Amino acid sequence: MDLTKIRSDFPILSNQGIYFDNACQSLRPQQVIDAITEYYREYPACGGRSMHHLAAKVTQKCDEARQTIANFVNAKTKEEIIFTRNTTEGINLVAHSLGFKKGDIVITTDKEHNSNLIPWQILKEKIGIKHIILPSKIDNTFDTENFKKVLNNDKVKLVSLGFTSNLDGVTIPAKEIVEIAHRAGVLVLLDGAQAVPHQKIDVQELDIDFLAFSGHKMLGPSGTGVLYGKYKLLEKLEPFLVGGDTVSESTYTSHKFLSPPEKFEAGLQDYAGIIGLGEAVKYINKVGYEFIQKQELLLNKYITSELQNISGLKVIGPSDSEKRGGIVSFYIPNKDHHQIAIMLDETAKIMVRSGQHCVHSWFNAKNIKGSVRASFYFYNTMEEAEIFVRELKKICFVL
Repeated sequence: MDLTKIRSDFPILSNQGIYFDNACQSLRPQQVIDAITEYYREYPACGGRSMHHLAAKVTQKCDEARQTIANFVNAKTKEEIIFTRNTTEGINLVAHSLGFKKGDIVITTDKEHNSNLIPWQILKEKIGIKHIILPSKIDNTFDTENFKKVLNNDKVKLVSLGFTSNLDGVTIPAKEIVEIAHRAGVLVLLDGAQAVPHQKIDVQELDIDFLAFSGHKMLGPSGTGVLYGKYKLLEKLEPFLVGGDTVSESTYTSHKFLSPPEKFEAGLQDYAGIIGLGEAVKYINKVGYEFIQKQELLLNKYITSELQNISGLKVIGPSDSEKRGGIVSFYIPNKDHHQIAIMLDETAKIMVRSGQHCVHSWFNAKNIKGSVRASFYFYNTMEEAEIFVRELKKICFVL
């Protein structure tokens, strides 16, 4: 792939500095921007409701986007794709629709994003489920042997795990985990927010029951997301949000829900966002995961090796950069992580994230105030990585 040509597709890269905050939100190529604009300019109508030609165009475009995304994750049918606002909504949909009862057990890890932690805490408070948090190994990788032991309980109903951690970039052995869980008769929900943008995920090959991911982390519009679910499971779930477009008919005392995915997509949808997300998937397919991963690992390897020369700096997660994908999260004891991030922006227009990255629980347990997280995508360059390292070293010398 021609990196110069790729970067020309992203208008903001021409004048806004170095964007190393991709784990929070990716940038958007012109093709996605154009698809969104086209909706508002050429067919700004309701889909699936009205009978006129503009509505028919919206319905067609959204249906095409659903099929594109179904193909993207290799769902059996497009009806297994539910449009949401983000990963958070997808996880909450499963949490509130799976029919948990008092005493049911949900297993997560100690590194989950708040989106995959708080819903289970709420269900624990409201209905009395049991929430088991599986500790990671010392290097922050997944503890498979301990997982097998924890599963040895017939009350376990769901395993809900981050596919790739936004804290340190570590990816869990998903296929092995799903196989182990299914042998125990347990369903698996994977938070794919940090995984789907960076690696090929085949839901049929992995035999995933549910997969939630966000559009805004994979070149798509903000406020868009997807929940994939096996159709036989979606048929059994009660809808989380109800109202317009979820029912085929209603009386003053009764209603009849539509089949999936419609019964989960209440109200008027973000049609422009859905169409834009479909275009984002097409762009990722064009670039290809081989190039995406190669570029991310190249940058991570270089930056990780250079950070070893900064006194006191500690990288969160495995020392091997290949196990952290496109994320370098680090902290320096007694130095303010927010101040480092602000100075990077002010001195060299380098944009990173600082704080606890919605994984407050892990930082609090480790008694670490926060970290600086540099996260890359395929449009980032080695030159940008070199500038980042140079400026960071200057800042750490001054602080």
